[in-house]
Amino acid sequence: MSRHDFLTGRRPSTFAGKAMIATSHPLATAAGLEILNAGGNAVDAGLAASAVQAVVDPLMTGIGGDCFALYAPAGGPVKALNGSGRAPAGATVAALKAAGLDEQIPQTSAHAVTVPGAVSAWCRLHADHGSMPLERLFERAIGYAEDGYPVTSRVAQDWAAAAELIGSDEHAAAVFLPDGRAPEAGSRHAQPLLAVRLREIAQEGAPAFYEGAAAESMVAHLQSLGGLHTVEDFAKASDGAEWVEPISTSYRGFEVHECPPNGQGLAALMILRILEGFDLATCSEADRIHLHTEATKLAYYHRDALIADPACCEGLAEKLLSDEAIETLRARIDMSRALPPALWDEPEHKDTIYLCVVDAEGNALSFINSIFHGFGSTRLDPVTGVLFHSRGASFRLIEGHPNAIGPGKRPMHTIIPGMLSKDGKVLMPFGVMGGQYQAAGHAAFLSGVIDRDLGLQAAMDQPRSFAFDGVLEVEASLPAETREALAARGHVIRVLDTPLGGSQAIRIDPNTNMLEGGSDSRKDGMALGY
Repeated sequence: MSRHDFLTGRRPSTFAGKAMIATSHPLATAAGLEILNAGGNAVDAGLAASAVQAVVDPLMTGIGGDCFALYAPAGGPVKALNGSGRAPAGATVAALKAAGLDEQIPQTSAHAVTVPGAVSAWCRLHADHGSMPLERLFERAIGYAEDGYPVTSRVAQDWAAAAELIGSDEHAAAVFLPDGRAPEAGSRHAQPLLAVRLREIAQEGAPAFYEGAAAESMVAHLQSLGGLHTVEDFAKASDGAEWVEPISTSYRGFEVHECPPNGQGLAALMILRILEGFDLATCSEADRIHLHTEATKLAYYHRDALIADPACCEGLAEKLLSDEAIETLRARIDMSRALPPALWDEPEHKDTIYLCVVDAEGNALSFINSIFHGFGSTRLDPVTGVLFHSRGASFRLIEGHPNAIGPGKRPMHTIIPGMLSKDGKVLMPFGVMGGQYQAAGHAAFLSGVIDRDLGLQAAMDQPRSFAFDGVLEVEASLPAETREALAARGHVIRVLDTPLGGSQAIRIDPNTNMLEGGSDSRKDGMALGY
């Protein structure tokens, strides 16, 4: 691992000997570490941290969102948990077009709200692998929701940027724009109704959210906004989270594990497989970004055309990760110029939190929870205090498309936890936040760690770039000469005025079991352990 340069002003990786948690919010990290110190395991700590973050980072996550996880019990295989919600039984392309929608589902539409899956996922994960009562795990979160919490700097910045959007919903504005404006960094904010919901879930489990008075209120509110949701849709989701087989591919002798579709983890694996055919350790920065950009364009083109509910894309991972597909795609990369993407078999096709934990027993959790856009759909039920996500906006309104909205379908998801292993032993839970960027971010982060021998924090701190929708977005820290070299190859460059994504990771030394953790400096969080 390369040595840390303390003159940069960046922090180095964190090291600990027994257990560690890394999140994007200091209060979430503290809550998880408290549970680890009290003898809780990785799942206990992850749930405590996620519950806190659902309160203190409301624009990114919440109980009205969705969740995915990869869990590796000590010495056991990696397991994948799909906690994404489903569309209402009455949701069809025809029904939404009859309601006046055309090509897309708007972020603030009630049709963008699939039945939230996070609570079901939390309760399934806890029932199968938790060791402490939910009442204990939610203590900090309930306290922050009830008594208030200090707003951190990055949260305040993003909150202010979303103020106009929040103001479009009177109920969301009442909670999130106290005194008519977004809270400033260091001010106190509370969500007492959310405290009630968390206490009910801790005492009664998932039915407290998906059945009874709370579910009836949420359904009534969504229906008042034009939604097709029913109490039956919510009741079916109570035990909707399910364990599934992860997908994986090799990269330079390591095994990279992702959740299968309907998540975009397959796109991350495709990027890595394409990049494996090039020497990223010795090439220039411009060459490295160009390669990553071209591989990303190819993978995302397939993602948008093909990834959908698992029932609608069976066998897709095997097909797209095959040697035939990858070699064909890799051959399409021209080092001298940017090219438009194409599907390998040529058919015609027209905001989030991540955390990871390793406990003293060696159990590893890679966990992601999201409401998609900043403040999700911005639709908040005033009776329950639940802010709904906007994940249904990912559905397509094209009959016959794999990701077309349909009764009980799960949409293509951008949120993806990751796990790295070698020779059957888990080495690192990791993840990258940032909406559409996440699959590209997984590949870039792993390449930094594996190809360039960077420490976790150093790999996270590298200037980021993202090819999406015909533009190569770059952070301002990318040197001007590199930008010019990329523009000369035909890339349309856009310099971002805000950081691109965030990330967390914990690496386990296979020889000493020492833990190295990193938490992205683009966010407020940290990695801590003991």
